[in-house]
Amino acid sequence: MNYKEFGKQNSDVIILLHGGGLSWWNYRKEAEMLQNDFHVILPVLDGHAESDRDFTTIEDNAKEIISFIDETFDGYVLLIGGLSLGGQILLEIMSRRADICEYAIVESALVVPSKMIYSMIKPVFGNCYGLIKHKWFSKLQFKSLKMNQEFFDDYYRDTCKITKQNMIAFLQANSMYSIKDLLSNSNAKVSIFVGGQENSSMKSSAKTISKIIEGSSLRIKEGMYHGEFSINHPGDYVKEIYAITR
Repeated sequence: MNYKEFGKQNSDVIILLHGGGLSWWNYRKEAEMLQNDFHVILPVLDGHAESDRDFTTIEDNAKEIISFIDETFDGYVLLIGGLSLGGQILLEIMSRRADICEYAIVESALVVPSKMIYSMIKPVFGNCYGLIKHKWFSKLQFKSLKMNQEFFDDYYRDTCKITKQNMIAFLQANSMYSIKDLLSNSNAKVSIFVGGQENSSMKSSAKTISKIIEGSSLRIKEGMYHGEFSINHPGDYVKEIYAITR
């Protein structure tokens, strides 16, 4: 797994895990805002642009990040955050290692498996994958994601680099992830966020996570769609980090 790093001179470590189909730039603005006070690490998840291996499973990504933390930071960092697929990987990390971080931010992580969506992913992307490299098609996809226009060049460049095999693999994994029982043992102080405009499965997932992790907080960001909090409102996201860590 490859990593982008900011603020290496600082001892308090924050790791932020991007959403599926995106890359480290998902949290670039947050990292730039935080780098004077924290050592911020943005992993490039397997199967994505600038990664060094194909995507296999959420569990394998979690194991890679745990090994990285063990080898580089003696098994502990201050905070881990994750969006969507990154949020699922974060939940898996916390279920495997209760004491790996003091704080966690879980944003829009799906934990309600859908066999129907899983079964549709391969045929749908098998038929339309070739369109991804067409800018007009990517613009339509990008518009549906509700991201600020300034991210389009990053999105288009990196989406074109994701192979069909990898895209199907991480989308299928995302659609079928379920919480492990050991997550309830996590010692982290967990903040859970979900957009008020997200679908019922995502809101239900946020409530499920909140119930399993004792003492966690759940906040619905009214008017926001999937991933908008960290992607479109980096300043507010950073304020949350300072509020919970200081």
